Amino acid sequence: MVTTLIAIGTLLVGLILGALGGVYYLKKKMQNMQMSDKEVQAMARSMGMNLNQKQLAQVTKRMQSANNAKPKKKK
Repeated sequence: MVTTLIAIGTLLVGLILGALGGVYYLKKKMQNMQMSDKEVQAMARSMGMNLNQKQLAQVTKRMQSANNAKPKKKK
């Protein structure tokens, strides 16, 4: 009985820690993600927008500035 509870508890703790680790890993990957102009254009078209060169440059600049703005850690 006790070993079953320990096994279930260990499983739950492992699942929770694994999920938190996965979220952390994906956030780090998304922050460092770079997209080419063709990929941005394809994403915009999939959302029903057709960007001209000026709009494409603005979107690319915003994405780069968002990637460069690292969140500060609180003490």
